[in-house]
Amino acid sequence: MATMTVGAASLQALGGLCLRRPARSGAPQPRGARILRGSVEAGTFEKSFFTPPAPGETDRILRAARKALDAGRRLRRDARADGRQLTPVERGLASLTNAAVRVLEELLTLARLNHGQVFPTYDYLAQATSLGRVTVARALHVLDDVGFIVRQRRFKRVAGQGPGPRYEQTSNVYRTFLPEAVLAYLPRWMRPAPVPVDEIQRQAERIEEHQAMLSRLGCRDLALEVAGGALGQALAKLGAAIDRREREFQNGSERLTKII
Repeated sequence: MATMTVGAASLQALGGLCLRRPARSGAPQPRGARILRGSVEAGTFEKSFFTPPAPGETDRILRAARKALDAGRRLRRDARADGRQLTPVERGLASLTNAAVRVLEELLTLARLNHGQVFPTYDYLAQATSLGRVTVARALHVLDDVGFIVRQRRFKRVAGQGPGPRYEQTSNVYRTFLPEAVLAYLPRWMRPAPVPVDEIQRQAERIEEHQAMLSRLGCRDLALEVAGGALGQALAKLGAAIDRREREFQNGSERLTKII
């Protein structure tokens, strides 16, 4: 059962940022360069993209990928025997190959050694895994579809003749994950322990109490509580003005009631 933390409940009104998967087609760019659509300039986003893996995280992901590979083989076999159609998640698992797991192993090794900074070229992965470049590209596509990795295309500026900058494609960057959709197909000992019912109830009560507290705050205090930082300070100034107008309106209403 999914649960929501108190912090998440406070930030509901603010929305969130999401990583969008890049499109697969190319598009011509200015200055005659050809940059793949969805590419982002190298050096402008990597600090927020890269995340050092937690202790033991890379090993857990690799074990899960190997078990998912076995699960995909069983699903293919059972689907042929029963004559049924696989679900989208099952089709993703069934598409996993030994090559895909080997490429993922190399990405996880780079993540562990380089504190999460993973940006190998296709040629590097081909040499490190002893696989063909086309096989590596296909493996990355499968891993992306299943959810074991998120990749972002990049381009960089290069020196050239004539006015204006020149661009060229450079290596992708990668982050590794253990996709939630895969957990149900893993052995029980590899799945996260379920949250106890009483803990779920306590979390729900804390969220209700926090929401009730927020509902009693004025606009200024609400902005500081929810947003914080520079944005919270800016919103707090606006909220303070709204609070003053509200008090003036209420005081005016009280005087009018006394006169009547």
